[in-house]
This record gives sequence, structure tokens and C-alpha cells, in this order.
Amino acid sequence: MRTVITLIALLAVVVAGILWANRPVTITISAGLPDEFPADGFSHRTFEALLQEYVNSSGDVDYDIWHASQQSLDQLNSYLAAVAAYSPDSTPDRFDTRTDELAYWMYGYNAYVISGVLSNWPINSVTDVKAPIEAVKGLGFFYRNRYIFGGKAYSLLHVENEKIRARFKDPRIHFVLNCASESCPVLRPELPTGNELELLLADATQKFVSEPRNVFIDHDKKVIRLSAIFKMYREDFINHVRASGRPVSNGVLTYILDVAPDRLRSEIEKARDYEIEFSDFDWSLNNSDALEKA
Repeated sequence: MRTVITLIALLAVVVAGILWANRPVTITISAGLPDEFPADGFSHRTFEALLQEYVNSSGDVDYDIWHASQQSLDQLNSYLAAVAAYSPDSTPDRFDTRTDELAYWMYGYNAYVISGVLSNWPINSVTDVKAPIEAVKGLGFFYRNRYIFGGKAYSLLHVENEKIRARFKDPRIHFVLNCASESCPVLRPELPTGNELELLLADATQKFVSEPRNVFIDHDKKVIRLSAIFKMYREDFINHVRASGRPVSNGVLTYILDVAPDRLRSEIEKARDYEIEFSDFDWSLNNSDALEKA
């Protein structure tokens, strides 16, 4: 019995040590609000202008040039100062609709991801930003670091799971949220709000499934190879199908059939009996082509 108690005590000490070493680190933003930030509502214009300058046609980011521009870094910080000051939780009067709320959480998440990369530049992957004891890949970047949204500090993991996925239950967000990695959806430089956000979600979803790297049908091997995102968030896609009252026996394939363009849908229909495989997640940084070739 004494040996068991000793082992339990040692285990408790080890766990406590890991928790202390990996205690949260809050990242604060020291900047004023963007110029001409509205007295009412919430403007994403500053962040949108930066994306239009530094995101190429493939959806990749030129972090090197962005990092070299102090003015652009200051502009990003000013946008994040607004994210830190206001949120649908702290100032609900600034967000007229649920789509405005969703836009805030998604765009704020993406902005903090980019800020995290630039703050640790140069890196080859967000997984290079490690916790002292990195028990899970990405722990340092997505969980240990905490960012301010509307006066409260959250991890990016919390924002994704609790503020976005749990609240809005829309699997299309997985085609807009960007984790600065090659297997993520491409970063889009347009940041619509209100009714126009619906168009963005629909377009981003269709373009994601239309990319061969995300949905590839190998008729020779009788295999459908899907993006790792469909495996990581399988329940979100399954629950969407289930909510429509349809059977979920075909898993995520039913969801993909719902959102795929006609030509891809026809190909999938021919391959319904194929084996489904999932690609490994590629954590390589979503650098622009210009940076990769430099």
C-alpha cells in the first residue's frame, strides 16, 4: 500500500510540474485602434487591406516582407487592439447579426494566427512555437499562448472549439479558419460581414472540395483520398448531415456530395464504393511562392 501511495504522490508531482511548466502565457497588444475605427459596429478593413497586400493568388502569405515592414506590423496590431477591446460577448451592441459575430471570431482568430507567426519569425511551422513540455503537437501555439478577445484571454483552441464550432455549428467554418499551415484552407483576402459572409462560406467550401489535394478520386486504386480536415472534424460534418434527417452511413462523403460542384459530385457518385483514405496533415508554413523560391 505504501508503494502505491508513493507512486501516486510521484505522479501527482510530475503532473503538477508539467502543468506549471506549461502554464498559460497571455499575449498582449500595445497599440491604438485603427484610424477611423467606427464608434458603432466593428470594422475589419485594416486587416483586410493587409491580407490584400501580403496574400498571393494561391492564398499563401509573404511573411518575410510583412515582417520587414514595421508599418504593416503596427497596422496588424491596431486591428488586434480592436479585437482585444471589443467582442460579441463584451460589447454585443456592436454586432447586429449572428453573421457579424461569426465574422469577428473567424477573422480575429486568423489575425492572431498571423500575428503569432510574425512574432516568432522566422519559423518553418507553427509547431515550432513549442510549450516547455510539448506533449501534443501545436500545444504551444494553439493552447499555451492566450490572446485577448473583448477583454478576456483565450487560447486559439478555445476560440475555435467554444466560440466558433460550439456556437455556430456550421462545418463550413473549417474552410475559412486558417492555421498558417499547408493543409489548412487557403487564406482569403476578402473579409465580408453580414449577408455577404454566407457567400464567402459557400464559395470557400466549394473551392476547398474542388482542390485535388483535398478531394482526390483514384479510379485505378479505387480510393477516395480526403483532406485530414475531414478526419479531424469528422463529427462536425456528420452532425450536419444528421441534422438534415438523412442517414450518415457514408460519413463525410455525404457532406461532400452536398457541397461539391456538379462535375465532382458526378465523379464521387461513381466512386461511392471506393475505400476512403485521409491524407496526413501538413504543418509546413503557408509561405508565399516568392518566399519559398528566395
